[in-house]
Amino acid sequence: MIPLRPLGVGEVLGGSFTTFGRYWKQLVGVMLTVQGVGILVVTLAVGIGVAVVHPHLPGVFDLPAGESPAPEDLDPVLFALIPVGVLLFAVLLLGWAMISALTPAVLQEAVLGRRTTYRAMFRRAWSRMPSMLGTLLLTGLVAGGPVLLALGISVALVITAAANSTHGDPGAIVLLMPLALLLAMPVSVWLGVRLSFAPAAVVCEHLGPVAALRRSSQLVKGAWWRVFGITLLTALIATVIGYMIQLPFTFVGMFAFFPTMLVGAGDPEPDVAAMVGGMVVYFACIMLGGVVSQLFQVGFPQLTSGLLYIDQRIRREDLAPALMAAAAAPPAPPGGPAPAGPF
Repeated sequence: MIPLRPLGVGEVLGGSFTTFGRYWKQLVGVMLTVQGVGILVVTLAVGIGVAVVHPHLPGVFDLPAGESPAPEDLDPVLFALIPVGVLLFAVLLLGWAMISALTPAVLQEAVLGRRTTYRAMFRRAWSRMPSMLGTLLLTGLVAGGPVLLALGISVALVITAAANSTHGDPGAIVLLMPLALLLAMPVSVWLGVRLSFAPAAVVCEHLGPVAALRRSSQLVKGAWWRVFGITLLTALIATVIGYMIQLPFTFVGMFAFFPTMLVGAGDPEPDVAAMVGGMVVYFACIMLGGVVSQLFQVGFPQLTSGLLYIDQRIRREDLAPALMAAAAAPPAPPGGPAPAGPF
């Protein structure tokens, strides 16, 4: 799948495309499963929440102009939204952890030319999800710390100035917030790139969250600009290709929707069912295109990051001979476990 030697930029990108092409069934299958379960859980939670507060909804969303909702209607709706929001965040985080564990697991097989299955990849990703979840949380706290600190200080200064006008002008302090974020963002980007190999280390080396962050920092040290440049290029490529994937779905939806709207506009008694049907087709095409596009936009950058991790280990730890020996080993018997690899 890749030459077992230090990789160039083209080989990293080409290896990511090749891996996605050869193992798309496993990648797409697990990612669709994760997305489907997440959507089902959130939909059920929203449905339960709406059913519980349904008597209070007209008093919040169906009011005459100028009227404010009464507390006895507003409070139950807000209290129902809070657990739904928390559940949505938890589902997104768990799904991201599962997908972050999936791509290095697939790369382990792809680099050695092994075949694998949806079930094997799901099990391997699931087994590493607790460590991956901790790694993502720690990475977010460390890399996002400077931005959160800048926001916290800025908000505290604004509140203090507003409470006691003698300590400063709140408007002037608000203008300092973009400057604080501008200073904090480069630090967060530097930390994010420095810790970007942690997910691969969690899966490939079976490390815990703290050890994975340290391992990533060691591997990226001295190669920060290379990792940053290739990561940025990968994000641009994924965005462009994702847009190109979604474009045909958008056109199909527009062609299904516009004729219905044009006919309805010139008809004094439009066919409401046809208009609703056209709108449903349009939104279904948009959602389907978004899902297909998202699968590539999420999977491709993570595959590239995993290959950069392998490339750094080849450069610094002479991993290539071990990979060559493992690639030349006889395949595992059908139905048996994959042979142990060098990483």
